[in-house]
Amino acid sequence: MSSGAPLAVNGLWLLASLPEALACRRALGRVAVTQEAVLKRILHANRASDFGRRHRFATLRSVADFQAAVPLADYDDRAGEITAIAAGDRQVLTTEPVLLLAPTSGSVSGRKLIPYTAALQREFRRGIAPWCADLFLSRPALLFGPAYWAVTPAAREGERSAGGLRIGFADDSDYLGPLGRLFARAVQAVPPEVRAIGEMEAFWYTTLLFLLGQRELRLVSVWNPTFLTILLERLHLGWEALADDLGAGRFAPPTPLPPELAARFVARLRPAPARAAQIRAAFSAGGAAGAIHARLWPRLGLVSCWADGPAATDAAALAQLFPGVPIEGKGLLATEGIVSIPRHGGAGCPLALRSHFFEFLPEGGGAPLLAQHLTAGDTYDVVVTTGGGLYRHRLHDRVAVTGFAGECPRLRFLGKADLIADRFGEKLHEEEVRRAVAAVLGAAETAPAFVLVAGEALEEGFAYCLYIEAPGADDAALRQVGGALEERLLENFHYRYCRDLGQLAPLRVFRIDGGGREAWLQGCQARGQRLGDIKPATLHRGDDWSRSFRGRLLEGGVWSGVDGEER
Repeated sequence: MSSGAPLAVNGLWLLASLPEALACRRALGRVAVTQEAVLKRILHANRASDFGRRHRFATLRSVADFQAAVPLADYDDRAGEITAIAAGDRQVLTTEPVLLLAPTSGSVSGRKLIPYTAALQREFRRGIAPWCADLFLSRPALLFGPAYWAVTPAAREGERSAGGLRIGFADDSDYLGPLGRLFARAVQAVPPEVRAIGEMEAFWYTTLLFLLGQRELRLVSVWNPTFLTILLERLHLGWEALADDLGAGRFAPPTPLPPELAARFVARLRPAPARAAQIRAAFSAGGAAGAIHARLWPRLGLVSCWADGPAATDAAALAQLFPGVPIEGKGLLATEGIVSIPRHGGAGCPLALRSHFFEFLPEGGGAPLLAQHLTAGDTYDVVVTTGGGLYRHRLHDRVAVTGFAGECPRLRFLGKADLIADRFGEKLHEEEVRRAVAAVLGAAETAPAFVLVAGEALEEGFAYCLYIEAPGADDAALRQVGGALEERLLENFHYRYCRDLGQLAPLRVFRIDGGGREAWLQGCQARGQRLGDIKPATLHRGDDWSRSFRGRLLEGGVWSGVDGEER
């Protein structure tokens, strides 16, 4: 890629994003009017759908009319209609055709499919375009080099529903829309074809080979911050072979790829001995990992990733790996819709006013509130109505209002409101567990490389386990951490009641010997998740994680690790 190509492409991308960015800026001072217009647009467009006729969309004249006609809904309330769409029925939830079915992350339950229409894609672009404009306007240096927009392996390549609808996007950049995808691919540091690599070692190798070739890398955009952490761990394990292959223009993944796929990568490579020498010099100079990364990519100007809620700790850790490089949160972008827009400066991210119609359920109960009625400092659950056919749909995403941009509320994602482990009635909530874990680790002055709480069936009964990778702590210290965590959880009346009844055995500690983050991602993939959709979590409702991690259960007992040996 010539030195002028990124500037030309990114400049065109900025110009294409400006009109929507300006419209978004104007909307910040017209919250109520903007949101009413969005709702009217959605109702008018879908009045002829089965759902629209059944709920009299054509007769609704106000927000109050809409709220009276359409009840709040969860995914299960729409599951029958989405099943009909998947089978090939038309105009079920929307008048316009469904283009594809996007799977949700499925981080704690079975996969759910979200209908995507052209209207929903336009709504996403109304939120993403202002973000892209802000990226370039607030940090002009990003215009001058390539970017890494993370491309993750496809979970089920070419999958179709019973009615022939494609399931899933072609790749992660589809969220950017056709024009944004074209621009992103033109300056992409890693070929989008990596999504077709199903074998993970070959995937890491190929991604790193092309990333290392880009000294002028300016932007890294990933979803889960742990994805980037693992990628960099792989770099430090195999940099010498990667430098040799890059210098020779050789493509030699550890696992051979299908010839046609491998040929696409080979065609993009040229011998780069000078760059290989730079890589060797960067590692030979030594120092901390962050110093090496700064020598490899001296002009990197921004890392974008999830940074709120359960991802906050992992995102903060990236600051050590990229010293001096800003780590910017992505706001709240769900499969169902875009809720908030990343924006330089200020705490929280502005609500995506022009994308969807939003309502907010106050913490502790009460009637839904509109965007113009929110209060700074308060916490809400998000309800969204979109052009994709989700009406008054509860996302179960908890947000806090950090302030306002004009009249528009700025939001910070706190976590999933519905992420509750409740096998016997213990009602453990993700945020409750996350706070308890943070408190006991802070008191013990322990900084683990990885931590997870999940249930496990043991000989003494079902118990929650603290899976922890903490090389600097001995077994006794981890036992103390586990005991302190159990005390914290017992403050939850429901958990204590289940313990008193004997439904739950005492919490146990599983010491992970190494590779916890990667084992977590691989375990989630084995449970049917797509790598790019795996969200950070402290609590997981699934069990049997002992088979995913390499390590041992503390305090005796028989335990099978990933290698099948008894511990």
